[in-house]
Amino acid sequence: MFLSTNTCEGKRDCINQCPTKAIKFINGKSFSCLTCGICHKNCPNGAIFQNSYGGYVVDRAKCNGCGMCLYNCPIDNITIEDGIVYGICARCGVCQEACPNRVDGYELEKDKQLNLIRSIQILNPPINKVPHKKESETKMISRNYFGTDMDNCILCGRCSEYCPTGAIHVKIDRDEGICCECKVCEDVCPNGSMNKHQIINKNSCTLCLNCLKACPHEAISVSDFEITVNKLNQKSTGSLISCLNCGLCADLCENDSHKKVDGKLRYDPTCDVENQNHDVAISHCPVHTLAEDGDMFVYDEFKDVELATLSGFCVFCGKCVQVCNEVDARKFMTYSWDGKVSDDCISCGICAEVCQKQAITLNRGSISVDLDKCILCENCAVHCPVDAIPKSTMYKNEIKDGFNFIEQELCMHCGLCYKTCSYDAIDKIDGNFVVNEENCIYCGACKNACPARAFLFERNFKDSIEGI
Repeated sequence: MFLSTNTCEGKRDCINQCPTKAIKFINGKSFSCLTCGICHKNCPNGAIFQNSYGGYVVDRAKCNGCGMCLYNCPIDNITIEDGIVYGICARCGVCQEACPNRVDGYELEKDKQLNLIRSIQILNPPINKVPHKKESETKMISRNYFGTDMDNCILCGRCSEYCPTGAIHVKIDRDEGICCECKVCEDVCPNGSMNKHQIINKNSCTLCLNCLKACPHEAISVSDFEITVNKLNQKSTGSLISCLNCGLCADLCENDSHKKVDGKLRYDPTCDVENQNHDVAISHCPVHTLAEDGDMFVYDEFKDVELATLSGFCVFCGKCVQVCNEVDARKFMTYSWDGKVSDDCISCGICAEVCQKQAITLNRGSISVDLDKCILCENCAVHCPVDAIPKSTMYKNEIKDGFNFIEQELCMHCGLCYKTCSYDAIDKIDGNFVVNEENCIYCGACKNACPARAFLFERNFKDSIEGI
């Protein structure tokens, strides 16, 4: 609920702006709906719902004007005019924007708020004397993982080749058949004929072709009894995506075959025989390294089938660090976050939608993060359309397309969608708000700002990798 303080001047600006007529003028002061939810609980048609901001909205398509909300309102704030229910606060915040002397009751201490509700007094204490919620101590959440310093990495792909679980994906922006200096050829040469610069000692080379077979980029060929390495003197560009060790896959595992033990991911494929289900974990992997292993299977005797095992997760073996030949390129890292986002946040709500731990709460103009629930999976950052949330990976999900339409029967005409949109994608035509599809990027900020759920909205993402 929004409260008036002793500084209320009685100008009625808040009343004039309220789209649901939820504010009354009593004894020279503005008084509004308590958002107690009694109308919601007693509606026989399920026509009153609570929105994401804690307010209540009437679904006019379901409401038959029976008046149960009116009869049960403890402060007689609800009226019915021409079959339309008014007087219920949607917590749209328009009144607070119209008058600086109104305060959001949710910001008050709980006991103080309850006392105000019980007393139902218009003359509330001045806002500067109202105790506010104490600011919590600065908290940090951390995650350990093996990561890559891209400033030092040459994108040779060596770490990927030696990763036992396929948890590292390297994409090099160059044609196949070009040496990337991964030095795998040097590793497999049985007599040291291939040196670290991929120069061959023709006198000692036995043409065993181990180097040719092992080259991951098909950059080695043989002709006239000579080995040739196809080299291109240029710096490689591309991306390196690896498992974050966030543990989300383990949390989503339905049969306990995949766990996080002492901060490290562990997997027992034999547990998959009776109940194999990793589809949810695979689909929700923040960086999409998790997948079914195409090379290793476990046999199910009861069904007489081979079941694919799981791959693409870091087991903390450290092999990638051991084989990396570039100083400080691949190393043990710690990623930390205090839950803060940049001022670029547009309150689109995508982060809250994709968070599997329900650690993110959408606010108007920002988000709040429960660090006790957050596991730093970075799904929120990966999907953020304006990069307001920090992340440690190059992986990115971009908005591809979507559908956005305002249902005029549900629209309260509060104008929050119009004010919220950062892309001028909401137009006001003949008193109605409509979506400008040409400008809309389908971020969803308008949908989340709407207290009445008047938007019919869909969105599709596409995989992208920054820098490619």
